[in-house]
Amino acid sequence: MKAKKSVAAKISRFASGQALRVLDLFSGCGGLSLGFQRAGFDIIAALENDPHAVQSHANNFHDGITSTSPHAVPTDITEVEPAELLRALQIPGHARSSIDVIVGGPPCQAFARVGRAKLREIDEHPEAFLRDPRSNLYLRYLQFVRELQPLAILMENVPDVMNFGGHNVANEVSEVLDEIGYSCSYTLLNAAFYGVPQMRERMFLIAYRKELGASVEFPEPTHWVQLPRGYDGTRNVAMRVLVENGYRTGQRLLPIDDESENYFQEPPSAHPGLQPAVTVRDAIQDLEPILARELHRMGELRRGVRRFDEFSPYCNDVEPSEFALDMRSWPGFENEGGVFDHVIRSLPRDYQIFARMRPGDQYPEAHELAKQICEETRKKKRIRIDSPEHEELKSSIIPPYDPSKFPNKWRKLESDLPSRTLLAHLGKDTYSHIHYDDSQARTISVREAARLQSFPDGFRFLGTMNPAFRQIGNAVPPLMAYALAKRMNATLRASIRESDYGKGIRCG
Repeated sequence: MKAKKSVAAKISRFASGQALRVLDLFSGCGGLSLGFQRAGFDIIAALENDPHAVQSHANNFHDGITSTSPHAVPTDITEVEPAELLRALQIPGHARSSIDVIVGGPPCQAFARVGRAKLREIDEHPEAFLRDPRSNLYLRYLQFVRELQPLAILMENVPDVMNFGGHNVANEVSEVLDEIGYSCSYTLLNAAFYGVPQMRERMFLIAYRKELGASVEFPEPTHWVQLPRGYDGTRNVAMRVLVENGYRTGQRLLPIDDESENYFQEPPSAHPGLQPAVTVRDAIQDLEPILARELHRMGELRRGVRRFDEFSPYCNDVEPSEFALDMRSWPGFENEGGVFDHVIRSLPRDYQIFARMRPGDQYPEAHELAKQICEETRKKKRIRIDSPEHEELKSSIIPPYDPSKFPNKWRKLESDLPSRTLLAHLGKDTYSHIHYDDSQARTISVREAARLQSFPDGFRFLGTMNPAFRQIGNAVPPLMAYALAKRMNATLRASIRESDYGKGIRCG
């Protein structure tokens, strides 16, 4: 089938050596953008509805922000069309010729109204979803693809997207992309296998225009760690719909029904022969210690808004790991001397508990330790059991949550393993990531969270501490994005070199 003019022009332009132009939908502060930029792509546009995240993206990818910067304006994807967005961002040319690659991860709240009929209706009746506040965010993502006809697509989401109320949303999205001209496939990848100091399982979907004749390949793992049982369980739940419909490990997927095809690829295999995964210690040991109890005693750590206006130097007596050196020297985000966002929450009630917790301890263990500390204090102060003073003491030491209902609310990091998954909930509290160093007795800082997510030290988060934590937890790890972007870049170059559009043109 002859490619449409816009697609043919994009292929020829890339074959001549120009960088592919990326639109990052639901961009957040820019985890995907960072990885694609490092792999040689040009981040020319982004769409994000969170005010702090869109300002961070604009500040890091568009030479700072001003009161008139179009890139710093939060935008709701349900209230803008592709051409409108590109005009607002002052991107020249016809919308369909302006974007070569679309990346992004529609928020998981979008799953509720997904269904195959609705997804297919985009192509048949696109006007039904224009400016409809009830429309699914996945549908809007696909509408941007349909209108802009990028050469390639990357979509990211939680594993549950493969099993949401009995729907395999990833497979249904793939069917629509197939019907509108794309070869696509999806799989599950864990960031720890790609040099990120974090065990983070996500679904990734890659698609290419069929005119390219490209086959979807996912990057091979570079690191290995034995994942805890919970991660295997998450993967098994995500794949349940596939298994129930004929999928077996190592085998080709069987059709779910007469009109369906399957697009899932077995995840690339990580094995003990690879280099060890990057650990929490590797990631954050060169950052300056923060002795929370001592700072609180001195009155230098109080509750309230944390801004990023104090410089924290790197530790001179700690040899930075290869990972830490990469975070300091990421191209375009090089950083020297130290950081400005190594700030933590003030949690004076809990410092004693943090110090006594063992690596890997969670909330039930923390709750028991709190009761022990309370009893020791009661005896030391000779307070009668069940007296008003005793009740006051308990409330000042023991966290109020039922340990049977909140078993995973707290967790102390294990220094010799990658971190467990960081989530947007960091914007509310950081108990899920308590520093492994007993002497520091605290939860992680903003920069430590950024390191665990593989954000370079030169990347600046706009807003104060809580918005920054949320931006970090919501992001795709930049090193994971970089691995995917490198693989996609190589696939595109090889495909175009062999295509009719690339013959006779030096593919840069």
